[in-house]
Amino acid sequence: MDEIVKAALKKWPNVPACHGWLGLDARGDWYMRDDRVQAAGPFPQVKGSRLLHEKLVDFIHRNYLPDEHGAWFFQNGPQRVYVELEAAPLVLGVQRNATGFALHAHTGREAGPVRSAWLDEGGRLFLETEAGFGLVRSMDMDAAADVVTSGEWQPQPVRFEDLPARFGYRLSPQQT
Repeated sequence: MDEIVKAALKKWPNVPACHGWLGLDARGDWYMRDDRVQAAGPFPQVKGSRLLHEKLVDFIHRNYLPDEHGAWFFQNGPQRVYVELEAAPLVLGVQRNATGFALHAHTGREAGPVRSAWLDEGGRLFLETEAGFGLVRSMDMDAAADVVTSGEWQPQPVRFEDLPARFGYRLSPQQT
């Protein structure tokens, strides 16, 4: 977390949290969801405006964390902005390299070793990594398939609806 964010939390400790205004899709893109978009429907059916400002996206990445209930948020100064997730808290990129492959989260952080691999009913590949639980981006499935074929990852079948409870996250922080 950025030092300026920590300082803002100390200065204004009781700022109410914000819900529904930020979404993370299955490609690792962030979406701003104003009142009009929220009224039009839930995320990801109605996404909103894709955030393209590089410095804002980098700021979100540095200050993106889970709370004690598995709801992910972006700490925006003194305010928690809870995130609507399309599939998982992390979106993982897989790239081939000289030693095999590299695995990174959408935040730019290295994901670390893979602890388990899961394949849902839609054919999406999810990985439990040192950095956390995430969905492999669709555009990286070719490289991921090579890793699976090599036997390094051995995906187990799972229903998508079972993943949040199994891995301790919430797709929508507004869920009860």
